[in-house]
Parts: sequence; C-alpha cells; structure tokens
Amino acid sequence: MTLAIIVHGGAKSISEDKVTANNAGCQAAVEAGWAVLTSGGCAAEAVEAAIRVLEADQTFNASLGATLNTEGEVELDAAIMEGSSLGWGAIAAVQGVRHPISVARKIMDEKPRLLVARGAERFAADNKAEMCKKEDLIAQEQWEEWKEEQEVLDRPNTVGCVALDANGILAAGTSTGGTTNQQAGRVGDTALVGSGLYADNKLGACSTTGDGESIIPVVLAKTAIDFLSGDRHPDEAAQKAIETLKSKVTGEAGCILLDSQGRVGWAYNSSHMACAYMTTGQDEVAVFTKKEAPALCD
Repeated sequence: MTLAIIVHGGAKSISEDKVTANNAGCQAAVEAGWAVLTSGGCAAEAVEAAIRVLEADQTFNASLGATLNTEGEVELDAAIMEGSSLGWGAIAAVQGVRHPISVARKIMDEKPRLLVARGAERFAADNKAEMCKKEDLIAQEQWEEWKEEQEVLDRPNTVGCVALDANGILAAGTSTGGTTNQQAGRVGDTALVGSGLYADNKLGACSTTGDGESIIPVVLAKTAIDFLSGDRHPDEAAQKAIETLKSKVTGEAGCILLDSQGRVGWAYNSSHMACAYMTTGQDEVAVFTKKEAPALCD
C-alpha cells in the first residue's frame, strides 16, 4: 500500500531571509508524520504529529509564533478529519493551548463537534492537553511587529497536513492563529469542515490555507475534493479549486491534496506557498516555497 504525506506552512509572501526556515519547518513536519506512517501508525496520528511540529515552530502562524489579534493576544483554531468514518473535531478562538491540533483530535475521537473559546479551553484542560499562560504563545518578533504596526509578510495563514496510511485511510488537519489584527473572537475557515479541510476515502483529502472570508463561501476543501471525481489528478483538482475561488471571490488561498491512490497535488494564488511531501518510492522529502522551485532535502 502506498504511504503519502503532504504539509503546508501557509499560502503567503515569503521573504528571502525566511525561505530556509520555511523549508526546514515543513521538512521536519513531514519527517515526523512519515515516521508515524512507516511505523504502522494511522493517518490521523501522522497528521497530528506533523502539525504539532509546525505549531511549535515560530516560523509559522500556528500556536507559538501565531499572529496577534486587535487585543495583542493569540487566539487559535484547529481541526482534523478522518476519511473512512468522516469523523472530525475542531476548536476555535482558544488561548493558552500549546497544541490545538491535539485537542481537535481528542474531540474527534470522543464525539464530533466544534468547541470554542472558554468551553474549548476547559475541554483541553480536562483532557490533560498541554496548557500554558496565554502570554507564553506570543513570540517576540510577533509582539514587536504588532506594537509597531509593521506589515507582516511571513505569517498570514494556516498550516496543515494530509496523510494516507497503510490501511488506505486518509486524514486532513489544519491549525492557525488567524489573521494579523483580527477582531477578538473572529473564526475563519480553519475549524470548518468543508472549508478548511475535508477527508473522504472514496476520493481524497484536502487542507486549505489563505483568506478565510474568501475560502468559506466557496467551501474550498470540499470543492477541491469534488474535482477529484473521474480519476482527475490531485494537482489538476487543486488548480481547478483555486481557479474557482478566483472566479467567485477576491482573496488569496492555497490547498494541498492527496487522492486515495496517494497521488499528491497542490495549488495557490499567493506569491509563495510553503509545502513539503513524501510518498512511497521517494528517496527524499520534496520541499518548496514556490511550486516551480522544489528543494530536495536529505
């Protein structure tokens, strides 16, 4: 059976001095998820492991290093979905949770639902999630940029992962700190099944990134999955999904896809998109910040 995993670190503008960090972070995330898959772990475990790496890396807009809202605080959203049962779990607008993706997975395993704010934080604490002071998730660089009202180029968007395990099960996950200076309590596409992520073993799985207010009305993740019909290659399906978004709304977005065969696809309409993947048969992780310029890493 083919194994496959793909991650993204956001559709965004990546300055030259941040290319190495984006490549290294995405590669590390793929390696963490790949280790789970090759040791017999399930797709949801691989997705969680990969996204936890991105959540702990200040390069990305998820948990530590997340953008700050209008109050100068970090609020986090995350979701995960599994393609055989269509099980899912999500949290939104939470503070003081180090790994939102792990809380979303706990919800999925217990009972599908979306929990927000204090209720989600209580659930996380009650289930022994890694908690911290909300201030501990504010990265110094983000704090300085927020105080000085600087334009943020490298962290505007969601991170995510899609994986296919040895049992042919697909899973997708997303995690984000939202948008810079977003209104407190704002929730974007990340935690919404169909918009920020979708997984269905019959077709494929998808994680999205970009402007949530543009992604939601076109239900981007489900739209991309639907384009896999008729054995369309995930790369073509991803591109058609982004073209659909561009034709209907204004905004930047990207998506990563795996189909049930383990084929990889991704597309975006921003200037860059941090991305990496590994499939059975590859000798190295393929890492990108632009689609036409892969960097094969040891």
